[in-house]
Amino acid sequence: MYGPAFKDRVESLGIDEILTAPRSPWQNAFAERLIGTLRRECLDHVVVLNQRHLRKLLSDYLDHYHRWRCHRSLAMDCPELRPVQGPQDGAVVIEVTEAGGLYRHYERRAA
Repeated sequence: MYGPAFKDRVESLGIDEILTAPRSPWQNAFAERLIGTLRRECLDHVVVLNQRHLRKLLSDYLDHYHRWRCHRSLAMDCPELRPVQGPQDGAVVIEVTEAGGLYRHYERRAA
């Protein structure tokens, strides 16, 4: 599917190629999980205007996913660790919007 150069490179890394049957999502659970998450949490809530808009939206969503979204498997933390913001970081809590207002997170700021 990717061509002989890719296939040769993968084989040189010691990776075995496993072919899945066409239109068999149950054979590729990782891809199906990713596509389902993107649709449920992002694409089902907006109207995509063009390819550029889609790329920007997905980029913003992935930034949110890695920096702010809670994950059960990570004890309700996010993949990129962030410092806890205590009262010493500021008395004012502000709302920060992401992905064109689709997502929000809150940060402390000095008054």
